[in-house]
Amino acid sequence: GSCYQSILGRPRSKTRVSTLQVLEVKGSPQNKGDPMRIEILCTGDEVLSGKTVNTNYSHMARRLQEVGLDVLWGTTVGDDRESLVQAFQLAARRADAVIVNGGLGPTVDDLSQEVAAEAAGVELVLHEDWLRNIESFYESRGRTMPPNNRKQAMLPEGSEFIDNPVGTACGFAIDIAGARFFFTPGVPREIRRMLDDEIIPRLLAMSGIQSVVSLERFHSFGLGESRVDNMLKGVEDLAEGGEVKLGFQAHYPQLETKLFARGSTAEEVARRVSPVAKAVREKLGSYLLAEGAQTLEGVILAELNEAGATLAVAEHGTNGAVAGRLVAADSAGGVFQRGALGATIAALGEALGLVDADVEPGLDVVGRFADAVRAASGADLGLAVSVVAEGKTGEGWIYIAVAHDAGPAVTRSACIVGGPERVRVGGVEMGLDCLRRLRQGLPTQEPIDFEKQPEA
Repeated sequence: GSCYQSILGRPRSKTRVSTLQVLEVKGSPQNKGDPMRIEILCTGDEVLSGKTVNTNYSHMARRLQEVGLDVLWGTTVGDDRESLVQAFQLAARRADAVIVNGGLGPTVDDLSQEVAAEAAGVELVLHEDWLRNIESFYESRGRTMPPNNRKQAMLPEGSEFIDNPVGTACGFAIDIAGARFFFTPGVPREIRRMLDDEIIPRLLAMSGIQSVVSLERFHSFGLGESRVDNMLKGVEDLAEGGEVKLGFQAHYPQLETKLFARGSTAEEVARRVSPVAKAVREKLGSYLLAEGAQTLEGVILAELNEAGATLAVAEHGTNGAVAGRLVAADSAGGVFQRGALGATIAALGEALGLVDADVEPGLDVVGRFADAVRAASGADLGLAVSVVAEGKTGEGWIYIAVAHDAGPAVTRSACIVGGPERVRVGGVEMGLDCLRRLRQGLPTQEPIDFEKQPEA
């Protein structure tokens, strides 16, 4: 407490010794050949308090792991000088590289530049080129740069400039007590761009990693993590000539199965991973939606586009999420033709010209909706999804129908437990998955782990 206050309260001097510098003897330099020790340090009262969900940390840690860099520590600190000094001290003592996220804005509570300069024992100096960049940023939008944005061009003397092509807060890197600190803005789209373009290449160069890294991802719907873990038990043993790590990331309603491997050449890694990936595909079977960067809606649209087929959607109780996902992936309307949405069953029926439609949800009425939206739009396929969530019981019913030209509409119903939002999200996924299964010639009635099964 008091020692930090007294040091921070001193007049700035280029010759002073910072609080972090005196602790350098307590740290130990990375031994040659050891893995690089990385810490992510996120700043901001809104992150510390939980008012803002810290998606930046999860994204950064995941991306670093994908390129073979492991994060050993994650720290969150509020907008407080003393707390930031303490956090920088601790990080400098135990890590080789520290990514500081946030605190580079123009307001009074953005403290990263000031505390970084204090910790490194240097002054803040104006980066003229970046100041002109900020001014141009505002001029291109017909605005004048506010005076306080000048603060974003003040960087610790001797620091390495790190470009931010999509915002006004540049990054910078500087050594503090033997550790390399990388300072980055907290805006998600900015840090994501800078991480890939600027930070990761620098970290890889620091680490000396020469190996090739492979990350295979498999997206499934309808299977819980514990079930898939049991299904895939032993698949790592199929790897040829090395190790393949199996991992999972559940983000309801999907489950992501990951295979991670590292080797000296791409050919070596591919040869090792191939039999394991093949086994994963076989065991997940019809529950496998997509791989890599693919999405469920992307897979559906690609298959329909290849077949020259079009699609229209009618939905109730989904907040328009079925059409929203499809149109986001097909904004030009090459496949997705039309979406009809109703707050109630009766309202959706009226929108589709079915004034006599039943007001009670069920397979019959959802089948009529699928036929009606297909006919009204002239699409080859009509998908109808109705979600009815019961707030008191936590249960909800999903009704799905796909109208096509090969016969009666294909229908599917299910009861999902877990509250209205879980029911809604599960219903949207199930509706799209039912369409995928139909197009791929897979059974549409296979039970899923999230579905309440009828009592025996």
